[in-house]
Amino acid sequence: MAAGRYLRRVPELPDIVVYVEALERFTVGRKLLGPRLASPFVLRSVDPPLATLVGRRVTAVRRLGKRLVLVFEDELFLVLHPMIAGRLRWKPAGASIKGRGALAAFDFEQGTLIFSEASKRKRASIHVVRGEAGLAVHDRGGLDLRDADRATFLERLRLENRTLKRALVDPTTFDGIGNAYSDEILHRARLSPFQRTRDLDDERGVRLQDAARDVLREWTEHHRAAVGDGFPDVVTAFHPQMAVHGKYGQACPVCNAPVQRVIHAENEFNYCPGCQTEGRILADRVLSRLLKDDWPRSLDEL
Repeated sequence: MAAGRYLRRVPELPDIVVYVEALERFTVGRKLLGPRLASPFVLRSVDPPLATLVGRRVTAVRRLGKRLVLVFEDELFLVLHPMIAGRLRWKPAGASIKGRGALAAFDFEQGTLIFSEASKRKRASIHVVRGEAGLAVHDRGGLDLRDADRATFLERLRLENRTLKRALVDPTTFDGIGNAYSDEILHRARLSPFQRTRDLDDERGVRLQDAARDVLREWTEHHRAAVGDGFPDVVTAFHPQMAVHGKYGQACPVCNAPVQRVIHAENEFNYCPGCQTEGRILADRVLSRLLKDDWPRSLDEL
């Protein structure tokens, strides 16, 4: 399947971590000269006004799930949520925001941070908030899998009885994981996306947590190395090194079985039937209903 509507994705934890590190290098200690809005819809807050940030220094950069937070003097926070198609660019000072998809620019003496969105749906957002209490409103409360202990992870995983895929991508359950890395995590853990959370024994739960930690760490290091001392200009769901995500029809690098997909609404996720589902082909709400009796239920039938 060609890259298209099913495979756009929100920047996830490894991407956001690298964004944070780049923003620290480029903005911390520097005064905001002024914001410019190309599209007024993107600003979703009115108090305090955006102009309140002018002349104040950035003191730190944080991550709240998939949101980026620039911390300014006097406990003011600029919260940027890229959603599916939002991206950041660092451009020379005073760079134009007349280009396609540009939402806003934040001018510093040393350069300009451009916030853009390659989508007509306009989901990306900017909020300005005052104080830690105001910032906490934007925290979805997901558990950071990188440093959670075993007991806490298993308890959070089993709070609701749902599929592992659903649990991993829920921002109120786990922090910063979306469609791409959940595919890679489940493949690394050799678990079906449709496995129910409360049917998962401790051994497989530990395997899932270890896989999540390893995948998130490895991809953070990969993106960090690619960016170096620069700014991450390209954030994409497609990486040739990925095992299954975006690899429909290609051979699994572990068992050589053809990678499969499940399409629901505007989303697609990928898995390996050889590694994850004991050779079973998972039902697809679109194609399995269309093909009915012709739908392959195993690798042998496929």
